[in-house]
Amino acid sequence: MSQKQTHAFQTEVSQLLHLMVHSLYSNKEIFLRELISNASDAIDRLKFESLSNDSLVEGKDDPNIHIDVDKDAGTITIRDNGIGMNQDEVMENIGTIANSGTRKYLESLDKNQAQDSNLIGQFGVGFYSSFIVSNSVTLISRKAGDKKANGTKWVSKGKGEYSIETIEVEDCGTSITLDIKKAENEFLNDHRIRGIVSKYSDHITVPIMMIKSSEDENLIEYETINKATAFWAQDKKELSQKDYDEFYKSLTYDFDGPLTQIHNKLEGKLDYTSLLFIPRKAPFDMWEPKRKGGVKLYAKRVFIMEGNEELLPQYLRFIKGVIDTDDLSLNVSREILQGSKVVDTIRKASVKRILSELDKMSKNKPEDYAIFWKEFGMVIKEGVVEDFANKDKITNLLRFATTTNDTEEQTVSLKDYVERMNDDQKTIYYVTADNYAAAKGSPHLEIFKQKDIEVLLLSDRVDEWLVANFGDYEEFPLKSIAKGDLEDLDSKEDKKKKEKTAKDFEKVINKVQKILENQVKEVKVSSRLSESPSCLIADENEMGSNMERIMKSLGQDVPETKPILEINPKHPLVKKLKTKVDKDLVKVLFDQAVLSEGGQIKEPAEFVKRMNKLMLG
Repeated sequence: MSQKQTHAFQTEVSQLLHLMVHSLYSNKEIFLRELISNASDAIDRLKFESLSNDSLVEGKDDPNIHIDVDKDAGTITIRDNGIGMNQDEVMENIGTIANSGTRKYLESLDKNQAQDSNLIGQFGVGFYSSFIVSNSVTLISRKAGDKKANGTKWVSKGKGEYSIETIEVEDCGTSITLDIKKAENEFLNDHRIRGIVSKYSDHITVPIMMIKSSEDENLIEYETINKATAFWAQDKKELSQKDYDEFYKSLTYDFDGPLTQIHNKLEGKLDYTSLLFIPRKAPFDMWEPKRKGGVKLYAKRVFIMEGNEELLPQYLRFIKGVIDTDDLSLNVSREILQGSKVVDTIRKASVKRILSELDKMSKNKPEDYAIFWKEFGMVIKEGVVEDFANKDKITNLLRFATTTNDTEEQTVSLKDYVERMNDDQKTIYYVTADNYAAAKGSPHLEIFKQKDIEVLLLSDRVDEWLVANFGDYEEFPLKSIAKGDLEDLDSKEDKKKKEKTAKDFEKVINKVQKILENQVKEVKVSSRLSESPSCLIADENEMGSNMERIMKSLGQDVPETKPILEINPKHPLVKKLKTKVDKDLVKVLFDQAVLSEGGQIKEPAEFVKRMNKLMLG
């Protein structure tokens, strides 16, 4: 046994350790993930190297990782029966910060060997996360194949120095004992440790063992506390729908199985596996601004994070599942994704597969797609604005209620609409409103009913943003029936009649305009009304009334605009104005127009008085 020696770390350590402990790792529990990952690496490395070197096989226990908690001593010990380290390697890998033995080993392998070796840790700083929660760390290690007398003991308080000595070690592998700080004694709780293992390391292939709870204190029996398998890594040909359903339920705590799943494994320049689920029901917090997505990211079966927007765009935030990659570029703490081509490639491929699966569902399983659209249709609509690269694919997924169907169910695609268009129709027409009933009852629809032209009935809050940013569909522009003129609907004869009627009502219009000069921009004779006496429209390039209401409800400043009042010259109430332009009647016509489009009149009491007065004659 050699004499114990004390060394300084081979870098500006005090400052660096302090930075790492207090800055790199935002979550204290990360230390256990890192130490387990290092232990798993050591076991995988022993498996790999022993294939070509029989001397490394000592033939004792099956590969495993043990976690022992000693509450009385205030310590946690993580030990493995992996490759271990000799003293030189301990000096090099632990005594020199950020000098990863795993990384060096990987660099020595060719590409295929590196893939087969399946090692996780490549940064060389995970070990030092131990100092987040501990006063001191003791490492004991012996390399496989070395003599028992050639073990190494390394001790440090993380203050810039460490001691190292040669000791006798019975078994190969490494054990790390943490003297837990009093302020961090939560990590001396068995349930807390088991929870961390379940969260981060449940799916690594090495069994993680802890002492089984027993009333008999003298009975020491270990049990495996992780699943030690990754469901998504299995061959999908060997998995049944029941298997997928059960895994989905365990992953999401959902009572129902998913609508469908997308299971892909890619090997080549980029290695990753994705198992993504489309749920049956929308989560209750779907519209929470701070809600994160439901995809969990793994690096070689070690959990990294959940719900990162770099993995999937916001409009696919309802997707659940896992993405596991061998090639992900992470920061040294494995907590933050770095902008990389790997992440970008995974994201693009995942989005493409999800949209393709939804398209397939819409064609082959319309009943399932109807369920999907009812739950997530509004979210998908966001994608038209957010994801320009996939706009066409998303557009084909859109479904709407229309005047053709006497139901608020959104079942009509734009393709369906275009196929049903009249031969001379060059525009896709729509109306927006606060709800389906308001859209269906809009007076703006009257001319379209007469001419048998289908109109999209848009009542989702997101619809205003959708149409504002949509553009054309197959060269057909979208047009609001509550904005601008509808001259494209008029024949030459209709236009002549309109001009003649406008001339006949010129004096009436001028008087009505004067009465409402503070409320409207203009008064016109309408060609879009057949039953209602009046309606409000907006100029082609101005904000519609529904959009204005939505913006105000969100606390946004809205530029003040005045609507255009259109009156129906065929309606008895409007005809009355030709005899006498009654001020009360004019104001009632305006308020009725406001109400018919879902707005609120400014003086409801005055409206009631005027109505009573008119009814009494």
